[in-house]
Formats: sequence, C-alpha cells, structure tokens
Amino acid sequence: METSSERTGGARRPWWARIAVALAVVAVLAVLVGQFGRVSWFGDLFGGPTRDRSGPALLKSLQDMHRYEAAVGNFQVVVDLEKDAAFLPDAIRGTRTLYVGAGSVSGYVDLGALDEGNVTVDADRTAATIRLPRPVLGATALDPERSYAVSKQRGLLDRIGDLFSDNPAGEQAVQKLAAQHIQEAARDSGLAERAEQNTTSMLEGLLRSLGFRTVHVSYG
Repeated sequence: METSSERTGGARRPWWARIAVALAVVAVLAVLVGQFGRVSWFGDLFGGPTRDRSGPALLKSLQDMHRYEAAVGNFQVVVDLEKDAAFLPDAIRGTRTLYVGAGSVSGYVDLGALDEGNVTVDADRTAATIRLPRPVLGATALDPERSYAVSKQRGLLDRIGDLFSDNPAGEQAVQKLAAQHIQEAARDSGLAERAEQNTTSMLEGLLRSLGFRTVHVSYG
C-alpha cells in the first residue's frame, strides 16, 4: 500500500548532478561549434558582405635614415606554443597554437655618425681609407601574407572566455615568439658578415669608378 508521502515521479536528481549535465551539454556545444567552424559552408550559411569602414591612415612622424642596407635575410619558423593549467585537463583549460611565421631581417651600416675623420684620401687622390661602424641587424619584420596559424586548440573554459574577450584567440604571443626566433636565427646566419662584405664591395666599386686605385675599408 502506497503512502501519500511517496513520490510517484521517482527521486529527483541532486543539484550537483544537474550542474554536471549542464556542463556536459555546454562542452558538447563547444565541440560542435568548433567542428562546424572548420566547415566552409557553415560559415557561408550565416555570412554576409564584408565592409571596410577603416578611417584614413594618419602620418605620425617622419624619420630620415642614414644607413646603407647591405643584406636581407628571409626566414621561416614554426612556433608550437602550449599553455597548460595546473590540475586541469587540456580539454577544460589550456591552449595550443601551431603558427608558421615568415619574416625578414636586414643587415645595415649606420652612416649617420660619420664625419671627415672617417675618410682619409692621399695627396694624389688615388688611395682612400674609410672607417665604418660594424654592421648591425634590424628588427624582424613579419610578413602577414606568408604568416598564418595552422591550428588552434582551446579548452572549454578558454572558449567560453573568448566570448567575453575584446581580442578572442589573439595571435600576439605566437607572433612575438616567431619574431624572437627569427631574430636569433639571423644572428647565427652570418647576415651581419654578409652585410659587411657587400658594403665593402659597394664602396670599392664606387670609389674606383671615381678614379681611386686603392680603396681600404675597415670596421670598428
């Protein structure tokens, strides 16, 4: 015989079980959105025209350059950047980005500080000695046309955080790391030495065309 205190609909789920079910549903939706985002027709389904509403570019400053760019190195690096969270699996919290960075570094000689003391010409104007500062390397210039993200993996909490971020899935970290690796590779590539050789060849050819038979270029 059933009493009035017994529930006919079965026992209710505890509150923690309902929260677990809700989190599981959110996780499934996040995975589905991520998968559909890789399908081209899914993006086109809700896509619309793209409008460029940018304002005119403003000139902030002009800088006169007193340097001779003697060599340029083109580099490419694959950056694999992974950020993990302590005590949480990657599916919940963590990011991993695979990024191909392509950029160039120039080797140049700064001519801005040269004066008459850096150039010596003999009385017959047939021999010249020039002393220049050593070549240095410019900053890495990443090429946006040849740099791209191969893959981006984000945990559930990171995907949710992107919804409230001003710059979701930003690539500043991997771009900065790519530029750093390219700069290190340029230092080890002999680019500065190549710039020194090219500068010497340029000055020797120029002064010999002006009638100098002996040209000596030193650095330091």
